[in-house]
Amino acid sequence: MPSHLLIIQPSHYRSPECQAVFKTRRRALVPLTLPYLAALTPAGWRVSLVDEQLDDIDFDAPVDLVAITAWTLHSLRAYDIAARFRKRGVPVVMGGPHVFFYAEEALDHCDAIAIGEAEPIWGRLLEDAAAGRLSRVYRAEPLRDLSGLPAPRYDLLDLKRFGPFRTFAVQSSRGCPFICNFCSERLYLGGSYRWRPAEEMAEEIRRSGGRNFFFGESNFGGKKARAMELLEALIPLKVRWSTLWSSHLSLDEEFLDLAVRAGVLHVNIGIESITADSLKNMKKLQNNAHRYADMMRNMNKRGISYSLNFIFGWDSDSPDVYDSTIQFLESNKVPAAYFNILTPTKGTPLYDQMKADGRLLNEDIIDRWPGQFCHMRPLYGSPEDLEAAVQKMYRQFYSYRSMLRRLPLPRRKSDIASWIINFSERRMRHAAQANNDFDAY
Repeated sequence: MPSHLLIIQPSHYRSPECQAVFKTRRRALVPLTLPYLAALTPAGWRVSLVDEQLDDIDFDAPVDLVAITAWTLHSLRAYDIAARFRKRGVPVVMGGPHVFFYAEEALDHCDAIAIGEAEPIWGRLLEDAAAGRLSRVYRAEPLRDLSGLPAPRYDLLDLKRFGPFRTFAVQSSRGCPFICNFCSERLYLGGSYRWRPAEEMAEEIRRSGGRNFFFGESNFGGKKARAMELLEALIPLKVRWSTLWSSHLSLDEEFLDLAVRAGVLHVNIGIESITADSLKNMKKLQNNAHRYADMMRNMNKRGISYSLNFIFGWDSDSPDVYDSTIQFLESNKVPAAYFNILTPTKGTPLYDQMKADGRLLNEDIIDRWPGQFCHMRPLYGSPEDLEAAVQKMYRQFYSYRSMLRRLPLPRRKSDIASWIINFSERRMRHAAQANNDFDAY
């Protein structure tokens, strides 16, 4: 009877030209997926975890089942890992966002796939594996209720590998109440917006023993009343935390004041564009470009470190959008920003429309490699023009001159966080392709 389960979070290959595995000595972010899958695993299984970005995989390890969780960026490496274990006769199951959108492809490389959220199917999958009767496909119906979820098995990780200021990835909600036509996250996270009880989330944070946390979810404040309950529960814990929330919450001074009291350190906000036409095209109707200046004043005066996400390549983006965006960011003293090329990700309405219009380029490698690449025909200029324009934005925005004009003196923790992000992103100025390389959670 199988008893040893190896759960792997693959790394990725550096580039098509240099297929070395991307490795680092440390991570800043303690991942959630590995220890959470371990927590869902029934008693009787011995569980080992491998984060390949940090540790090498022992392909000769005496294991009875291998489970691989992967984003599309990791898929090529994941397939190679699966092949080596299957060659030994060890069954391999795969899950994660990549499998959700590329189920048939993934089936060619493993013995079984798990589609959707793990909670409804993980125990059954392992029971079948133990009995030697694995089905090819396990498909989960989205959870309606996120109460009673187990705490991640952080005890199975070597936390020293995450540095003295380690940040724990946690998740207090899934899904998103908004339907942007370029976003695939809400699909593989279950579609509808659901949240965990505030007291359970606070207890999980308390038990982890950590001081810094990242709420890795699509929209922290998707339901404001519930988010404020969680903020109240965080206050006595005296922790520092970062997250992603929608721009309209930065216009809500009551919410912002409570977030500050609860220990907010940094917020990432997807404003995507400074032009109303582009926001309309992407169905980002919750954003109000005319209120951006108010939003940033609210954040700046409270000392909240924040970063803004942008997407370029929309048909409504005129050639002057790049310079206009840089001017907008510098005049509003925005601490940090990420500049992205519009990517038609499989499963989204944007992908379907681009495919129908014959505008997709190199469809087979979309999201397969790190970096900012143009995989569609833009209305203005060539794909190479768009890539060059985004790269230039990184050089301008993260120049020392721009940093000194935008950033406050590092008096508070939030100021220090902004400076750290800027120095980290300066590597984009010299990269062959800009790559927002966040730690996976």
